[in-house]
Amino acid sequence: MPAARRVGVRERRTRISLRHHLAPGAWVSDPVEVVGDLVALHSTDPASVFLSTMARTVDPSPGHLEKALYEERAVVRMLGMRRTMFVVAADLVPIVHAACTVAIAARERRRLVQMVEEGGLADEGGSWLAAVEAATLDALVERGEAVGAELSRAVPELRHRLTFGEGTRWAGVQALTTRVLFLLAADGRIVRGRPRGSWTSSQYRWVPVDTWLPHRPPEPDPMAARAELTRRWLAAFGPATAADLRWWTGWTAAEAGRALARVGPVEVDLDGAVGLLLPDDPEASDRPEPFAALLPALDPTVMGWADRTWFLGGHRDALFDRTGNAGPTVWWNGSVVGGWAQRKGGDIAVRLLEDVGGAAVGAVDAAAARLRDAIGDVRVTPRFRTPLERELSA
Repeated sequence: MPAARRVGVRERRTRISLRHHLAPGAWVSDPVEVVGDLVALHSTDPASVFLSTMARTVDPSPGHLEKALYEERAVVRMLGMRRTMFVVAADLVPIVHAACTVAIAARERRRLVQMVEEGGLADEGGSWLAAVEAATLDALVERGEAVGAELSRAVPELRHRLTFGEGTRWAGVQALTTRVLFLLAADGRIVRGRPRGSWTSSQYRWVPVDTWLPHRPPEPDPMAARAELTRRWLAAFGPATAADLRWWTGWTAAEAGRALARVGPVEVDLDGAVGLLLPDDPEASDRPEPFAALLPALDPTVMGWADRTWFLGGHRDALFDRTGNAGPTVWWNGSVVGGWAQRKGGDIAVRLLEDVGGAAVGAVDAAAARLRDAIGDVRVTPRFRTPLERELSA
């Protein structure tokens, strides 16, 4: 049996520089292409989606992505892998839903039924919750679109408050509105539409999914969906390990193993680790010209693998929070070399964490100026603050 092909760090960095549209020569004009090529953009922090596409498109105006999200509806915001919010291409919605969201919705429903019963709202939490969901959906259909506060005025039961996480540092009180809308969205019955405010806002208007996506493709069975999601992820993030896939999807080892068996990737040598590539995946092309890139918190390139040492080096403590959320990063030729933050006045503050030379410093400054112009008067503060971002933004 021939030895597995070696894919070293240099080739891996070249691959993401081009396939993830980081190098200026790989920028595209359409943010929808960015979303499709990266499979999914993290949307827990609404600004991250826009900043991720700004870094990869020829014209970084946020209006292009707003048009794709809210007018063309070519990309959609939904709950997906690891119970995380993403923006995905419209054709991927049923695949992600079947592969990941259905199982998440079932777990969250069981949890909410238990909270309803323990909170004394109903003896039979399941049927009570189903009735509240039906009333909420009816109110939304009647209005066409609505924010949570409007629906809670129409459905009194939504105003009940529930305690959660008692005895932990996550303990708190939450209106039932949030939980019910979460479940309706996870079940694929409603979708987050245009938010109130700017592109950094997370106060979404809710819309029935049949109104928002009337011609969505049918949902595949879970096994077929997991295989297709694995194939798309490997096309964007390969070579990668099975552990990377499990982390990115949130699947069990058995679920990931069955999906990989359907896809049939080939094994490559990642400097001693077993990497996986699609069988027809060609070797990386020539390296791009030297380039700098400023990527936002939770950018998909930073969050795409469990093992990030090959592009992150020793900078994790400065650039990630304690729970593993990435902050804003500065890149040079496919590796992370620093971090950045926006200050109150709008300027982009940068700190390089290693010596990269004068040419890199000039390119980083130019990338920071481009980002400053693209953001304009909007102020962006990451939802998950990291040590370096806090320091630079002060």
